[in-house]
Amino acid sequence: MSKKVAKVCKLQFPAGGAKPGPALASAGINMPQFCNAFNDATRDRAGDLVPVIITAYEDKSFDFVLKTTPAAILLKKAAKISKASANQKEIAGTITVDQLREIAEYKMPDLNANDVEAAMRIVAGTARNMGIKVEGFE
Repeated sequence: MSKKVAKVCKLQFPAGGAKPGPALASAGINMPQFCNAFNDATRDRAGDLVPVIITAYEDKSFDFVLKTTPAAILLKKAAKISKASANQKEIAGTITVDQLREIAEYKMPDLNANDVEAAMRIVAGTARNMGIKVEGFE
């Protein structure tokens, strides 16, 4: 018989840096156990923000699924900027098509795209909204 799901939470933590706190308390899970499992699973992604979907069950057990780093963070890192443009008219930075392809290939598992070109268009749209110009694309 399957366990009863009590709650599903979508949270973001720095890779290898999850700590017990109010965000995890609302999930109703064993916080130290989750933190150890999450930190061990994300140790190789140091410096990235890692979205996670936690499924908490009524018996206080849990499962979690790691997602890829948000495209906005990857784009800011590639363009070497700290902050995106407030409006799309101002150009905050530029990236190359190769950098765009690399980000799109990394994000493929979490994007609703059938091929890398479609994923590149999705990521390019995010870049456009952030005021980041993609050289040689469009």
